[in-house]
Amino acid sequence: MATNAQAQPPTPPSLLKAGALGAAGITFMVVAAAAPLTVLTGVAPLAISIGGIGAPAGYLIAGVVLAIFAAGFTAMTRHTRGAGAFYAYITLGLGRTLGAAAGLLAVISYNALQIGVYGLLGTQFAAAFNRFTGYTAPWWLFAGVGIALVWVLGRRGIDVGAKVLGVLLTAETLILVLLVAAVLVKGGNGGLTAGTFSADALAHPGMLAILGFGFAAFMGFESTALYRGEARRPDRTIPRATFAAVTFLGLFYCLVAWAVVQAFGDAKVVEVAGADPAGLFFAAMDTYVGGWASDVMYVLVLTSVLAAQLAFHNAINRYAFSLAGDGLLPSALGRSHPRFLSPANAGAVQSVLAAVVVAGFAIAGADPYLQLVLLVNTPGVLGVLALQVLTSAAVLAYFLRRRSLQGAAAAMVFAALSTVLLALALWSIVAQIALLTGAGAATNAFLVGLVPAVLAAGVGWAFYLKKRRPDTHALIGGEDVRCAEAANSPIRGASPAPASEPGDPTAQAGATA
Repeated sequence: MATNAQAQPPTPPSLLKAGALGAAGITFMVVAAAAPLTVLTGVAPLAISIGGIGAPAGYLIAGVVLAIFAAGFTAMTRHTRGAGAFYAYITLGLGRTLGAAAGLLAVISYNALQIGVYGLLGTQFAAAFNRFTGYTAPWWLFAGVGIALVWVLGRRGIDVGAKVLGVLLTAETLILVLLVAAVLVKGGNGGLTAGTFSADALAHPGMLAILGFGFAAFMGFESTALYRGEARRPDRTIPRATFAAVTFLGLFYCLVAWAVVQAFGDAKVVEVAGADPAGLFFAAMDTYVGGWASDVMYVLVLTSVLAAQLAFHNAINRYAFSLAGDGLLPSALGRSHPRFLSPANAGAVQSVLAAVVVAGFAIAGADPYLQLVLLVNTPGVLGVLALQVLTSAAVLAYFLRRRSLQGAAAAMVFAALSTVLLALALWSIVAQIALLTGAGAATNAFLVGLVPAVLAAGVGWAFYLKKRRPDTHALIGGEDVRCAEAANSPIRGASPAPASEPGDPTAQAGATA
């Protein structure tokens, strides 16, 4: 039955419009979804306050490492039918056991990143409310409304469309370019300098800690692979779009953050960022462009962070929905809404979790920006970096078993190099975790320990499924993995053995066709 089902062509509703997107269009959508204005106004000030004036260079460093990662990653997409999620790649390269662990880590990590940003959302909305009305309201009120709004929209299956993201990206880019131009024309505070790129600035201890901010700023760049079915000449378009997205984001983040450093001066910016990180960019805009530009930027920040939260919420829900279908999460999370056909159960659980976390920080009187964002986002950043390390290792393992494939040698070199570089970045952040979080040893140990704990739980669950429920174990990796296995099997369309491991060399002997 499985073999026949795979051999049949998909029905028309399941087909995508082939050849509809070029490299520029894919790049535009991926960069827009990254919400650069939210990253810069919300996170860059924290990076400067912790890492010093060298923080802008951290985005360049992350961009270079991720470009190397992308070289191996995109090479693998040519042979995997565009399986886009790290979960699928790790399953294909390292086997279903580590794939299961990666899937669970992805859900936990992305939840941590999305929920932590509600602290930023609440802070920015409260600041805008005060600026435009003169009244004050608690941050948690806006965060709560944001959670409810995101849940309602997600439940109804409403997502942020490409056109909306495109308009937001254009407006965000223009307002930030305006700030950069004004700082350059006026010469900054005491003259423009290259202190950001000096050896002393790059050797600041906090630079290792804020690398996590740098890598997190590129979140989602790998989603270019998801557009493979709609891309013109995908073997060329997908790599070009991926490298274009990484290059633009790295250079743009660095340029804008450097301009803000110049706006206050090398000697003062760290102090100003530490005193009011949420207001750093707006103060620069007030000084160099004018209050009207700050007002516009406030509106754009609010729409940007809300759109980003909705997009992230929907992505998390679909991830959980998929894992539930693969038997890794409770089956209830794999049920869709009868009317809206959205992953409503997964969305409800995600929203309740967000509300509980936000309420806990609010009741504790914690700072939404310096505690909710940092403490909740930290395990998310570490988790995503760990996933990237595993994905690089999976790419290397995949091509080691398929050396005869075109481009395999180059892919292995890039995958090996990115595995080492990403592992070093992960180690560096962990080594300086106290500078990043500002928390005590016990709290930091808990935050760091979450990642290996989730991986261990995933491995244990996969072993249990393999022994007790082999049919469920065979589902790990999802349809992407099963299609890729069938495409690379000696007999096209043949189903893989139910309990085999994609990462097992004996299971892949002869899979070099």
